[in-house]
Amino acid sequence: MKSSSPITRRSFMLQSAGAAGAFTLAHNLFASAAQTPASERITVGAIGISGRGNYILNAFLQYPDVQVVAVCDVIANRREAAKKMVDERYGNQDCRTYIDMRELIAQPDIDAVMIATGDNNHSLISVLAARAGKDIYCEKPLSVTIAESRAVADAVRRHARIFQCGTQRRNVGNFVFVRELARSGALGNIHTVYAEKAWPDSKLQYKVLPEQPTPPYEEMAWDLWLGGAAWRPYNDQYPTGFWRSHGDFSGGSITEWGSHTVDMCQWALGADDTSPVTYEAINPQGDIEAVYENGAKLIIKTGLRFGSCPVRIEGDEGWAETGDDNIIETYPASLASGRHFSGGYPADNHVREFLNCVKSRQQPRSTAEAAHRSISACHCANIAVRLGRPVRWDPVKEEFPGDEAANRMRSRAMREPYMI
Repeated sequence: MKSSSPITRRSFMLQSAGAAGAFTLAHNLFASAAQTPASERITVGAIGISGRGNYILNAFLQYPDVQVVAVCDVIANRREAAKKMVDERYGNQDCRTYIDMRELIAQPDIDAVMIATGDNNHSLISVLAARAGKDIYCEKPLSVTIAESRAVADAVRRHARIFQCGTQRRNVGNFVFVRELARSGALGNIHTVYAEKAWPDSKLQYKVLPEQPTPPYEEMAWDLWLGGAAWRPYNDQYPTGFWRSHGDFSGGSITEWGSHTVDMCQWALGADDTSPVTYEAINPQGDIEAVYENGAKLIIKTGLRFGSCPVRIEGDEGWAETGDDNIIETYPASLASGRHFSGGYPADNHVREFLNCVKSRQQPRSTAEAAHRSISACHCANIAVRLGRPVRWDPVKEEFPGDEAANRMRSRAMREPYMI
């Protein structure tokens, strides 16, 4: 994976200084979008407004060339809080509210949708929005199965939509810098990349919780919350966090952070159109070793440094590691000398890039295809853990050759009418 035009470390430092300056300039330009007449603003509908949804909604609201016109959530108090936020921003009472995302998507005055529901419904809503001609900003992870994220990528391409997955580290300075190191050849041939997962135990559960009285539809639309997942009786633990470790609604640890960290590793490798071909759990904690067709290794594990969602890129001439605390450590150390980046992992630049691409019709950094390929790697890793054995993946045919058990896990039976 070495650059076809060899580059010295000195020349890389000169080039990357220019790249860092360009990135800073782009950030400033993004953040200072010109005041736009109401008739020329991008109209946005927000679907799924809880913790992360509130944060991303605020990112959209800060830009003067955006008009949020509608919000949708299956839970009443979230819906009402989001409407209040939007109305206070614009000084009116115009924000419309919806319980059913299909009603919001059908509105002809909405250009783009922001999706920040639970993982279970990301793919379903993205496909419906693409079919309706909307551009899409969708939070990660893109899917709970391989087949569902493939459906998103296909629908986005077929309907010529702009899609940005919420893997915002592709627009955060320290991660961009490490990716540039890898792609420039400054680390030599990249042989191993490390992606942090969220917690050591990646085993998922599938139990059905005891039935509780189902709330009124206007208070909590339970059937809509379930979406394509298998029906089960209502229990208030599902929508308040239990879903994150349940295999019907989430990919657990590996997809929670892997949708960021595996995505960054794939980007660094220039592998946005593929994924590893073998996957094997290497210890009882479910850490994974995956291998690409060219022999490069992807290790999905806990124990990296530098904050949440860290990644490490190793080449035969050096390595680099970074994470959300914005520290970059490299070998040789001179590669990161004098580099300083602001703290955190803000989504502002990522949202701004999406809006710019809606206007220009150019593709953003976190396309549906790239997000599908990285989350597919996470799903393949989970399948190896669930089967308790190695699996082999064909990234061209997107199947496990000759492996009936693994192939059945590429998809799930989705409930009517929540099918894609």
